[in-house]
Amino acid sequence: MPELPEVEALTRYLREFAVGRSIASASVAAIAALKTFEPPLTDLAGRQIVAAHRHGKFIDLDAAGLHLVFHLARAGWLRWYDEVPKTLIKPGKSPIALRVRLDDGSGFDLTEAGTKKSLAVYVVRDPAEIPGVARLGPDPTSADFSLADFAEILRDRRTRIKGLLRDQSVFAGVGNAYSDEILHTAKMSPYALAAKLGPDDVENLYHAMRGTLEVAIAEASGKRPDELKDNKRSHMQVHGRTGQTCPVCGDTVREVIFADSTFQYCPTCQTGGKPLADRVLSRLLK
Repeated sequence: MPELPEVEALTRYLREFAVGRSIASASVAAIAALKTFEPPLTDLAGRQIVAAHRHGKFIDLDAAGLHLVFHLARAGWLRWYDEVPKTLIKPGKSPIALRVRLDDGSGFDLTEAGTKKSLAVYVVRDPAEIPGVARLGPDPTSADFSLADFAEILRDRRTRIKGLLRDQSVFAGVGNAYSDEILHTAKMSPYALAAKLGPDDVENLYHAMRGTLEVAIAEASGKRPDELKDNKRSHMQVHGRTGQTCPVCGDTVREVIFADSTFQYCPTCQTGGKPLADRVLSRLLK
């Protein structure tokens, strides 16, 4: 799933190569992906893209007052073309959900792999009309997001810190992968309760979050969309590295499995050497 650093890199790429160009056409191939009907998608044709913004994990192309906003979800991606293929898209016959062609022949497809489709596309006059955008919490990379703001969010929340970091209404843009990386950098258990963190722990986690995301953004920026997935994987310390060696301490990276997701951590770095309870393992041991 693309998260804040990759979405920011995609936004910057579109800012460089799409802003200033006019939309020649926009066509949807996966009808379920288009979540709005007014204004119609066809109203984008002929409009100049004047800006590209990011709202959490949403990308927002401002087309002279109409906003093409999309969320890539778990298995979506943006495929950029210097010359968009002229072949017609057949609904249901390819992973393409949306194709946008620009006036110079360049453009992009939004694609989604797998059978569980959750990629979402919106055409709106104001991005705040989109419920997912309206509910977003603060952007943790924003220059004005302070340690005091972070501490206030954590105060009195008897919630495991792993889930809190992933909650888009709390921190916009952080997902499963980077919450693993942030907690590893902070040397903190994913099961730690936010309300029980002391001032030093809160400050350490704040700087780990900001630092991890800023480094990831710097590493992703300037790369083409087709390079971003491999770039993300190559820089992970624990996420997606179950059974491999922790690059910090040499312990083996472990995994906790839930119904629809997994997360990874290092016992030595984060939990005092103790494996975390795993619902799947617990069930097998009964």
